[in-house]
Amino acid sequence: MGNRIVKWLVLFCTILLLSACGTASQEKVLKKVNGKWGETNGYELNATMEIKSGGEPRNYNVTVWHTKPDFYRVEVMESGKDVSQMIVRNADGVFVVTPTLNKMYKFQSDWPKKNSQAYLIGALAEDLAEDKNLVMKEEEKAYIFEAATRNSYKNSMPHQVITVDKKTLLPTSVVIMNDVKEEQIRITFKKIKLGVQHAAKEYAVEQFTDKDNTKGEQATPAEKDGKEDKEDKEAVGADVEYQEFQTSYPVLNWAQLANEKVVQESGMERVILTFEGEKAFTVMQQPVTKENSMLPVSSPGDPVDLGFTIGAITDTSISWEKDGVEFFVASSKLTREEMIEVATSMTISSMK
Repeated sequence: MGNRIVKWLVLFCTILLLSACGTASQEKVLKKVNGKWGETNGYELNATMEIKSGGEPRNYNVTVWHTKPDFYRVEVMESGKDVSQMIVRNADGVFVVTPTLNKMYKFQSDWPKKNSQAYLIGALAEDLAEDKNLVMKEEEKAYIFEAATRNSYKNSMPHQVITVDKKTLLPTSVVIMNDVKEEQIRITFKKIKLGVQHAAKEYAVEQFTDKDNTKGEQATPAEKDGKEDKEDKEAVGADVEYQEFQTSYPVLNWAQLANEKVVQESGMERVILTFEGEKAFTVMQQPVTKENSMLPVSSPGDPVDLGFTIGAITDTSISWEKDGVEFFVASSKLTREEMIEVATSMTISSMK
């Protein structure tokens, strides 16, 4: 009897020891990963981003520069299109730049602290560090972390799976999922180079204000790739900006369309959609207009990465541009997360 008790005690202690070793292993890996991602003085990375939510899948190329403490330059360009958009943070503030439209918006914002994106590896490190329910699985060549999202779409896409290469301890992919764990966004890291620091002048937005000066190192990837047919594309763009456009509607089960109005102004069509109920809001949309010169326009609120574009959000409104159309949503009833849900659900369809 005594031997049996001793055997059970030994078995119980062994199980406890193995459990403790497993917990320590996750903590050890997490510490190394967070240290490597979060403590670097700067980095460059290239990634691809596939967005599967909101209709047909779209693919984007993403380039990121970060120099500590607070300098960022993120460029997002849709695959197959010579249209790029940048979000830049420097000593003067936060800027959203669309070179092909000569548009630049300036924010007094603490981005990316509140509205980060999964292609910023410092933000990923914080996601892992702050999730009390973090789960790690170990494979032959990778660590797989299942974590909660903390960014602008955390309500509609609350789950993410982060894959980390065992050898380099760098992320190889991030999959962001909805509440039933269906894949919505996939980010695949192609190249990450740690320890790279860029001079402050390389984050200056003035280099994007004059297209004639965007040469060599100052040219954006979109401008480098499309420079040879720049004039032709600008001519086509002038026609596209004012062509008749199709109306987009939010695909939401809680949105009740009450009125649709079309307004003609200076030869341009503007569509106004009014939604009633406890979560009332108004959507306005019209063709994008191209500015003659790129001067920074002060914008209230914060920049918000919607995946397919970078918009501007306040407590009562959200605005963005997509496929040659300007969108503006206003509401005193919606939260910021709900306005983002409206924006990401906008689809060319019929509400009838």
